[in-house]
Amino acid sequence: MEQAHFSALEAKHTGLESRIAEESRRPSPDLGLLSQLKKQKLKIKEEMASS
Repeated sequence: MEQAHFSALEAKHTGLESRIAEESRRPSPDLGLLSQLKKQKLKIKEEMASS
């Protein structure tokens, strides 16, 4: 069960990385959205580190 949880976190982290990269490439990136996505990514990374 623990491995499944970690895998799910990794998938979410990778998805957020993709969304951040995609938003950053836009001509006028939404800085508020970028900030929110980066905070979510950091929270997941911290949870993965504590697992």
